[in-house]
Amino acid sequence: MKKYNICVIKGDGIGTEITEEAIKVLDSVSVKFGFELNYEYFLMGGAAIDVFGVPLPDETLNGALKSDAVLFGAIGGPKWDNLDPQIRPEAGLLKLRKSLNAFANLRPAIIFDELVNASSLKPEIISGTDLMIIRELTGGLYFGEPRAIEKDRAYNTMVYSVSEIERISKVAFEIALKRRKKVCLVDKANVLETSRLWREVVANIAKAYPEVVLEYMYVDNAAMQIVRNPSQFDVILTENLFGDILSDEASMVCGSIGLLPSASIGDKVGIFEPIHGSAPDIAGQGIANPIAMILSASMMLKYALNEENAANCIETAVKNVLKDGYRTKDLSKFDAKEICTTSEIGTIISDYVKKL
Repeated sequence: MKKYNICVIKGDGIGTEITEEAIKVLDSVSVKFGFELNYEYFLMGGAAIDVFGVPLPDETLNGALKSDAVLFGAIGGPKWDNLDPQIRPEAGLLKLRKSLNAFANLRPAIIFDELVNASSLKPEIISGTDLMIIRELTGGLYFGEPRAIEKDRAYNTMVYSVSEIERISKVAFEIALKRRKKVCLVDKANVLETSRLWREVVANIAKAYPEVVLEYMYVDNAAMQIVRNPSQFDVILTENLFGDILSDEASMVCGSIGLLPSASIGDKVGIFEPIHGSAPDIAGQGIANPIAMILSASMMLKYALNEENAANCIETAVKNVLKDGYRTKDLSKFDAKEICTTSEIGTIISDYVKKL
């Protein structure tokens, strides 16, 4: 029997609740498909600050480095907002990503037929949307040097190397091969030298993937097209800043941030987490939607453990649960037949996995 070591970081706020439901579903699917998941639990974020005084303790980082994947809930909250930026909860996540060399952020944006009315856009515009934004995560404007705030000006530097662009481009094309075989490079090549380098490097990488169609789009047009006609996209490949903005835009096109997972991958160990925050205002009330976390666990199976059949089983179970009208409070206005607590919806999805 295959065995995998999973570093579990529940984090803060609703992170604890939603992670427990993801593990519930993972336990069901692992039994069904004949593999074993060994969970080791660690602290990060505010929970770690309260115990260790730092957002990412050494034992957490070492646990992550020794694991096959990191399953992560959410961090942060007003309790820690006034701390120095270097020791705030978010600093722990940034350090973890850097230490694991998680350079590629994968954010799918999918419209579930049963929730098409949850979006602020018309159903005929968003119906059939199933896109993946692949964002470079460790370079670009957020990390470039020099950077400074001076007396009468401030500046940041956007820097990308050929190797940085090559490695994330390969991720994008490999994922496109398993989807609809289209990659759209989003840039600002009419203005930025870095974007022109991106076009040159991506075009060279594309030669090794002749079955994948490569298209180009300026970021301002892409922002418009995601709202105008999101179903035209398959895989969107872009740099850090543009990806940060576009992925949030795409999440709201789908109507509920509580439904969308993400993965940050690169070297051996990837981080799998929902795109939403820790929502401290609803923590402990049993009303948080765990579906994004459960789908993040599905991405972990697919992209870290190569258990694709198990991942597909979870995705099918989630779709069937939504089709049958089970909803958490955030989705109660959209064809709900039964309103469920966080734990109840996790149990229902787990049971559907067993029946498939």
